Amino acid sequence: MLAGIWEVTSRLSDLPTFMFPSFTQVIQTLLSGLISGQMISAITSSLGRLLLGFSIAIILGLLLGYLIWRFKLVEDTLGFLVTALQSIPSIVWFPLAIIWFGLNDIAILFIVTIGATWTMTINATSGFKNVPTLYQRVGKTFGSNGFHFLRTVILPSSVPQLISGLRIAWAFSWRALMAGELLGAGNGLGQLLETGRSLGQMDLVISVMIIIGVIGTIMDNVVFLRLERNVQKKWGVS
Repeated sequence: MLAGIWEVTSRLSDLPTFMFPSFTQVIQTLLSGLISGQMISAITSSLGRLLLGFSIAIILGLLLGYLIWRFKLVEDTLGFLVTALQSIPSIVWFPLAIIWFGLNDIAILFIVTIGATWTMTINATSGFKNVPTLYQRVGKTFGSNGFHFLRTVILPSSVPQLISGLRIAWAFSWRALMAGELLGAGNGLGQLLETGRSLGQMDLVISVMIIIGVIGTIMDNVVFLRLERNVQKKWGVS
């Protein structure tokens, strides 16, 4: 339905095709990019940066969340700072990233990591704090302490909250990646989007936007949402 409206509107419009391409033109550009490998190469590069930055953000978020939950002094100092930093859009860090690292992949990786770390930290802290006191008392009664207590009591009880944090952090890092690539270097989807803009190829721009939307939807609805529902069902939340 929407594709038909798009096709008819484009053909009846007085705008040139490079400004308002038809649906068939966009699909042809998309398929051509996939067949030639241009789109595949861009997707691979973007996902590679994203997975690396997201993995770093998860590790940092869990570590900072644990420290904030475990130590009152850290909560009163670092906890406030994390809350403040979480409200700053990740793209705002890009000028600093360019100054510190240059216009390269490291700068983009920094933006992706920053985009997810604070959100993961806040959700991890909340998950650790919401572990029922009964569970902690039972664990300590059976002699669990230190890393064993963290591994067998705190982390399993925090899993539902941590999964929600992962889902939100992924969305933030995905948006940060696109913004970073759009302004930075590399051959990812964001840079391909910028190439289409600079050449005036709106069919390329829209086809890349479709790829970005499809990947984001698959990750959110197929991976994280399903994982979240399974965890909630296992834990008896839903």
